[in-house]
Amino acid sequence: MSLMDFLSNMMNVFQVSLMLPVMILLTILEFVTLVQVGDFISEYTKRHRDWSSLEIYCKKIQRDLKNSNFSGASRTLEEVRQNPLVTSFAKESAPYLEEQHIPAIERLSQEYEIKMAKRLEHTKITNTIGPILGLMGTLIPLGPALIGLSVGNLGTLAQNLMIAFATTVVGLFAAGISYVLMQIRRRWYWEDMADINYIVNTIEETTWE
Repeated sequence: MSLMDFLSNMMNVFQVSLMLPVMILLTILEFVTLVQVGDFISEYTKRHRDWSSLEIYCKKIQRDLKNSNFSGASRTLEEVRQNPLVTSFAKESAPYLEEQHIPAIERLSQEYEIKMAKRLEHTKITNTIGPILGLMGTLIPLGPALIGLSVGNLGTLAQNLMIAFATTVVGLFAAGISYVLMQIRRRWYWEDMADINYIVNTIEETTWE
């Protein structure tokens, strides 16, 4: 046996051994995608962005800070009701405002930005590995399918082609759904960061006057 034949056989064994893990990962990916859809719908129902209300709160915070009423500004900040992340940020920032610890509020806003990026990573990973696993699931069965065709075994050919088509569809399904979710969530989090930055800028500008 030549070196070329040996390496070819080794690569063939390796690629065939990957078929089962690829199919398992694609099955898991399909369930993960469905969970992401449910999480997306849940998050959508909780979103409530009211720009005029936020502006009223920020103006009240600004007036309290100009009067050095940090306790009143802190209570106003706790009353902010917007999208969940913005509301959570406002509540966590309120104690820092009362303590006049402004750099901590800026640091907290950065932590929320990281938190948003982390949430986007989940769908981004699904969007990236879905087509990769789908392509692997398409190419791996083609070898046995061609061998089956060459020996006239139509059953082997049909079975492997069915696996190839199924894995392609599952991979593209997961990638397509996660791509849509990622784009919509990205817009949501841009809005949330804009609102958080507005709160932070209001506090910083008024405090440093």
